[in-house]
Amino acid sequence: MNHNHKLIGITAGCLSLLAGAAVFHACINAYAADNREPVDYVNPYIGNISHLLVPTFPTVQLPNSMLRVYPERADYTSRLLNGLPVIVTNHRERSAFRINPGHDGAMAAVKQYSYDNEYLTPYEFSVDIATPAGDDPMHVHYAVSNQSAIYDIDFESSEPGKPAYIAVSTGSGRINVDGNHISGWQQLPNDTRVYVYMDVDKSPTAAGILEDGSVNTGLGSKEGDNACAVWQFADGTKDVVLRYGVSFISEEQAALNLSREIKDFNLEDVSAKGRKVWNDALGRIEVKGGSEDQKTVLYSSYYRTFERPICMSEDGRYFSAFDGQVHDDEGTPFYTDDWIWDTYRAAHPLRILLDSDREEAILASFLRMADQMGTGWMPTFPEVNGDSRRMNSNHGVASVADAVAKGIRIDTLRAYEACRKGIEEKTLAPWSGNPAGWIDEFYARNGYIPALRPGEKETDPNVHGWEKRQPVAVTLGTSYDQWCLARIAQALGKTDDAARYDSCALNYRNIYNPATAFFHPKDKDGRFIEPFDYKWDGGPGAREYYGENNGWIYRWDVPHNVPDLIELMGGKENFVENLDRTFCEPLGRGKYEFYSKLPDHTGNVGQFSMANEPSLHIPYLYNYAGMPWKTQKAIRDLLKMWFRNDLMGIPGDEDGGGMTSFVVFSSLGFYPVTPGLPLYNIGSPQFEHASVRLSNGNTFEIVASGASDTNKYIQSARLNGKPWDKSWISHEDVMNGGKLELEMGARPNKSWASGPESVPPVLM
Repeated sequence: MNHNHKLIGITAGCLSLLAGAAVFHACINAYAADNREPVDYVNPYIGNISHLLVPTFPTVQLPNSMLRVYPERADYTSRLLNGLPVIVTNHRERSAFRINPGHDGAMAAVKQYSYDNEYLTPYEFSVDIATPAGDDPMHVHYAVSNQSAIYDIDFESSEPGKPAYIAVSTGSGRINVDGNHISGWQQLPNDTRVYVYMDVDKSPTAAGILEDGSVNTGLGSKEGDNACAVWQFADGTKDVVLRYGVSFISEEQAALNLSREIKDFNLEDVSAKGRKVWNDALGRIEVKGGSEDQKTVLYSSYYRTFERPICMSEDGRYFSAFDGQVHDDEGTPFYTDDWIWDTYRAAHPLRILLDSDREEAILASFLRMADQMGTGWMPTFPEVNGDSRRMNSNHGVASVADAVAKGIRIDTLRAYEACRKGIEEKTLAPWSGNPAGWIDEFYARNGYIPALRPGEKETDPNVHGWEKRQPVAVTLGTSYDQWCLARIAQALGKTDDAARYDSCALNYRNIYNPATAFFHPKDKDGRFIEPFDYKWDGGPGAREYYGENNGWIYRWDVPHNVPDLIELMGGKENFVENLDRTFCEPLGRGKYEFYSKLPDHTGNVGQFSMANEPSLHIPYLYNYAGMPWKTQKAIRDLLKMWFRNDLMGIPGDEDGGGMTSFVVFSSLGFYPVTPGLPLYNIGSPQFEHASVRLSNGNTFEIVASGASDTNKYIQSARLNGKPWDKSWISHEDVMNGGKLELEMGARPNKSWASGPESVPPVLM
């Protein structure tokens, strides 16, 4: 069986559980580089063992498609699989249905397998499975389409009286069986259901519902927890091909999705189509130079940016958990499962560059959600089963502002109202979708979220018992959101609104402590909470004052007005000294103690945390102080240190593009520090040449002559053939298909882009 259409001769055994990612690339690197296509550089195993919290999972999926699967296990160290996967219903968190094949007689709705020789790409996987004791060996091969997939199950041993079977179960729902067909649904939170329809290429000799370990052929349907249907096949059956469709509308729609996408039982055809789709998507970026590992990290990171959001449209209709109804998509696909707090920073801007049509559909989906929820509020954490309102602030407004600034089609007035209402009518309390309350009134009057003093009782019922007020994080995040709202208002000609929100955008000043040069929690009476430890105070995740990260990270959370932050800190020298200190300041206590309180604050370089999204822009801030060479060194150091081609090669939670889009941008040599502002900070390209095929059909080139691990510093630059002495480029320059040419060297050129006229502007 040919498991890969390009890497002929690589056996599934080359990728055993024990060998993992290292063997994956030892095998691949045996082939000439010029024969490799972009998808061949993707290593889905990067990060499958976490440093502390949630690992990445080796997701098999077409770009942004509804159907996603990954092996059912906790992480790469797991020795057992929990059946064969059918569909992931929420990124990193939940799956539905389960397939359990075998012929050992021990049929069960929930079953575990030992596994070996796992081989996985973005569009297919294969694996050897057996009972935990190693009996009943089988080989499984899988390929995926958008809303359907196909399994080839090879029953390698067969004994008379122990016919092969396939059991299909739902965690909580109904399962039906009728001859060659199994269908059913599984209940998800918030009255959301996911449906499945399956068939097989061989007629079973018996089909029924599993009861007490045996098949009841007189029963064709069952509802409840772990309800399970079973197909049994004739003695001697060696191979069964199973295909299935999924839907969030109905079982009938699941069958239609299957028949539309997979018309026969040819797994190789599905695999070949999936491979082409991935090469077309990943091929928007082409690089030359750099190491094979650097290319692997780049393309693997780019692959991760397609995990979310997912397209829910099925034949022009979609189910929305935001009102529990099925809608006509009117020609614009509906997307959900987008954790905006994580993705607005770099994943949305990357999609504007490379796939603006999809970005337009995603933003249109946000506006549909706002209407369907009945509040008119922009969502903050839209998932398959609705808006969970997780995290803090209302950063959907940043994606809207970025789209408006960069010429993306959007119903700007409707978006403005949804963003405005989300900030002003919904509470700013984290993890809450309630109407505004006391702390919101306080913020409107005083320009900051008040912190509780130690021992002070909570008075606002909107505040989450565990997540707390996060007053500094919310004040800073809302200041930025209101700056974004001002940009949308300005585009609409609402000058009075723009002026008002621009004034609110300075609210970060209200919690700046000039004595310490940190953003400092302040109580309702206007007093700073003291004494105070910016590394440590705030309880679990520093949530009593910040959010997931400590005060050293939120010290830099003013992406919309870095020049003002420089002035607050007393000028460029102090600003740079404080930045330097961030990367050098020790944890102040043992790792066990530090991470037990701040588990998201990993990937440390001093107090800087590479592992959490609020940190992503920080290394680029040296550009604003006229020291871009420090940005160049920091970016290269961080990429080399924390993003590697190995099982622990991602430093923290990778939230479906939230972090890996930073890797894509930074590897290419530029980054959107301020979504809502149409410009990019220049960093340090890893590759000697990169071509980026843009949404409008143009190509932007970055030529970094002499770029290497040593030659990380920009000596001089030219943009479209003309000398360029700025540490930024405009979105227009990029989209026009320009060429940025950089001469790289081993020592910094401290005069390049160092003058006051060279730093990135606040507004354009």
